[in-house]
Amino acid sequence: MAVIGLDLGGTKLAVALFTEEGSLLYKERVPLTLLQGEATGALIADRITALKNRFPETAITGAGICVPGIYYAKTGNVWCPNIKGWENYPLGKRLSEACGAMPIVIDSDRACYILGEAWKGTAKGCNNAIYLSVGTGIGAGILSGGAVVRGQHDIAGAIGWMALAQPFQLPFKQYGCFEHSASGEGIARYTRELLDTMNDYNGLLRAIDAERLKAQHVFEAFEQKDVLATAVIRHCVQFWGMAAANLVSLFDPEKIIFGGGVFGPAQKLIPDIREEAAKWAQPVSMPSVLFVPGSLGADAGLYGAASLVLQKAIPYPNHDQ
Repeated sequence: MAVIGLDLGGTKLAVALFTEEGSLLYKERVPLTLLQGEATGALIADRITALKNRFPETAITGAGICVPGIYYAKTGNVWCPNIKGWENYPLGKRLSEACGAMPIVIDSDRACYILGEAWKGTAKGCNNAIYLSVGTGIGAGILSGGAVVRGQHDIAGAIGWMALAQPFQLPFKQYGCFEHSASGEGIARYTRELLDTMNDYNGLLRAIDAERLKAQHVFEAFEQKDVLATAVIRHCVQFWGMAAANLVSLFDPEKIIFGGGVFGPAQKLIPDIREEAAKWAQPVSMPSVLFVPGSLGADAGLYGAASLVLQKAIPYPNHDQ
């Protein structure tokens, strides 16, 4: 018996086949190559069919899909801002038509990240844990009492809009205060702003074309103790720490798990983030909360998507016991 997991991103579709115990049988990454609208839906359906054909002797019990945006459970539609034509795309209907009787389950990337870590990663055995994803954007998958917190409109966990600084700035309307300030894009953006004001700075980041500057460049300069890069990363540590403190105070989790593209290079900063969070968080809760990196890396969404199929059959968290 096996399940399919699919993780849709802005530039790729990752596809995997797992046993129902969580062993990885097969994995591939398919570039989207500027696909949009219906073409992206067709690609997902095609990869599910291709995987079934590749493993004809395997009983596949369903497919779970992780989407980078909002999944509306009542309609089966999705909103994915990085995919043109997916402002309210009927993905559930599209896949049901293509896949026939095979069960199809869809959820947001935020939910899938924490579910993946709860199934086979750092949050295994936890009933209360939060996955704080920092990449191009920022979001949180929140597990509370063994269930994912979804909210009235399936948007819970959109913590990029957490208000962490004053005064209000117009860009916060599009990205949110937290995401504008401390996402991967935010790191590059803030660095450019400082480059424009620090006329006497002639360090490592001055040599990089500002339009091509990315968070990776800032982390590389930070490792070499560049003054500007250090200021930028310390600025982000403050934001990550304040956000984590708010999550601790609101949800009293066992663990906060840091993942996403930035927590690669930022993993070594987790102790500093915890120290910052301790200044702000509820003081009884905070000492018992573990701040840890995710253990599934870029595959957290794949594992979480696959686990959606198992949860539909057997309610979480008992399917892994």
